[in-house]
Amino acid sequence: MSLRQMEYLVAVVEQESFTRAAEALHVTQSALSHQIKALERTVGGPLLERMPRGVRLTAMGRAYFPHAQLAVRSARQARRAALAAGGAESGELHIATVHAQAVGVLPEVCARWARARPGVRLVLHEYATTEELDDQMARGVADLALGPRPKDWPGPVTVVGQERMVLVVPHGDPLAARESVRLAELADRPWVRCSLEPVVDGRRWLDRECERAGFTPRTAVRTQHSSTAVRMASAGVGVLLTAAHELRGLDCAVVPTDPPWHRDITVFSRVEPTGAAAEFTELLRTVGCGEGQPDATN
Repeated sequence: MSLRQMEYLVAVVEQESFTRAAEALHVTQSALSHQIKALERTVGGPLLERMPRGVRLTAMGRAYFPHAQLAVRSARQARRAALAAGGAESGELHIATVHAQAVGVLPEVCARWARARPGVRLVLHEYATTEELDDQMARGVADLALGPRPKDWPGPVTVVGQERMVLVVPHGDPLAARESVRLAELADRPWVRCSLEPVVDGRRWLDRECERAGFTPRTAVRTQHSSTAVRMASAGVGVLLTAAHELRGLDCAVVPTDPPWHRDITVFSRVEPTGAAAEFTELLRTVGCGEGQPDATN
């Protein structure tokens, strides 16, 4: 089997069509089909099943596909890293992150990057949860990931800042004038919950801390995106716990928690960043993502 054959398989699965995959790869459909059949002969069985509308992986294909996908992505990353290390002034840098970091941290960083390195295009991969981000990075989706410190990550992890967790309420709320609020004071309040809430030791931080304060938070609404959650809290649906950097440019009242709570923002990758990846990591450190400057690297 060859890397090209695996690339063809990945394209067919991602495009869900032999025709669209052939167009994306700039090859004829017959050449594509020939290479897929050759790969299947090498593997020892069918990997794809043609359907009336598109294609799907067979059981053997589902077992084989993640490894082929990782190999193809790793080869692309290797080429980008080699070009960057060789001083190439053009190309792509793939960044994976969660939606909250994409809207709260990256706009300023990307603007600075565009001015400093206009020839190196940034490709952003956004995910709804940190779990999905970590899983996709393990599958080789991007050169770098920006997010909370991943658990048991085998590659390099660099702290580039900190995010401070705060409470969001409407401007007219009595809490809006407070300097800080203890969670125990919010036992009777409804909450806006978001899939991007911080998770500590396998539990959502809010659930754990509310339990310590003697109550279970009552959920008024649950959202997928932090920006939606902020608007819900600003409208008075419930109290929201979120990272302060997610609130840039939004009209809402922000109240720190007592005691204050922070977590690291990190850049992590499968291999040591070089070239453009290393430069982008350093830019993140210089800007100081979130609410504070980084103080540790490992």
